[in-house]
Amino acid sequence: MSKGDETKEAILDEALALASRVGFTGLTIGQLAEQTGLSKSGLFAHFKSKEQLQLQTLEHGRQRFIDVTVRPALAVSRGEKRVRELFEGWLRWENEVVPGGCLFITGSIEFDDQPGPMRDALVRNQRDWLDAVATVADAAVSEGDFRADLDPQQFAFELQSLTLGFHHYARLLEDEHAEDRARTAFESMLDRARAR
Repeated sequence: MSKGDETKEAILDEALALASRVGFTGLTIGQLAEQTGLSKSGLFAHFKSKEQLQLQTLEHGRQRFIDVTVRPALAVSRGEKRVRELFEGWLRWENEVVPGGCLFITGSIEFDDQPGPMRDALVRNQRDWLDAVATVADAAVSEGDFRADLDPQQFAFELQSLTLGFHHYARLLEDEHAEDRARTAFESMLDRARAR
């Protein structure tokens, strides 16, 4: 990785942390300059516009999410173990990687009714995530861990609903039991999904 690539990576790490706290609409070149100690003109040379800053930060977040959540899950055996690791990876992402919480959730709220490149990118990311969850659940069916009539798309819907609920309880409501509640709900999902 070149020095320029390292610098941009560090800038995008800061942008990712900032976007998780203030949202994408609050992410500006000026605020990022203040956060990083770099000049606005220097950052403008990297991004050219606020929208490009948002899009590149979202893509950087996507790559980090894959590294933290998806790759570790693919490293364990197919079946329920992989489903568990995917959930654990999502919790790591939410609790440890992004200080202000999941930027995909934040972005979805900000852009759900605003057509344009950011909404399109968020939709692609969310569909990719839901497809990954459904694929992992379907593999658990093939492995015999989950019942044969399990609907993988419904499983993905329920897991996504659980993660949204966790985010809401942990971030907005500051419920100290949010993670315990999420784990209880996840175990209930697994129990309903298991082959008998």
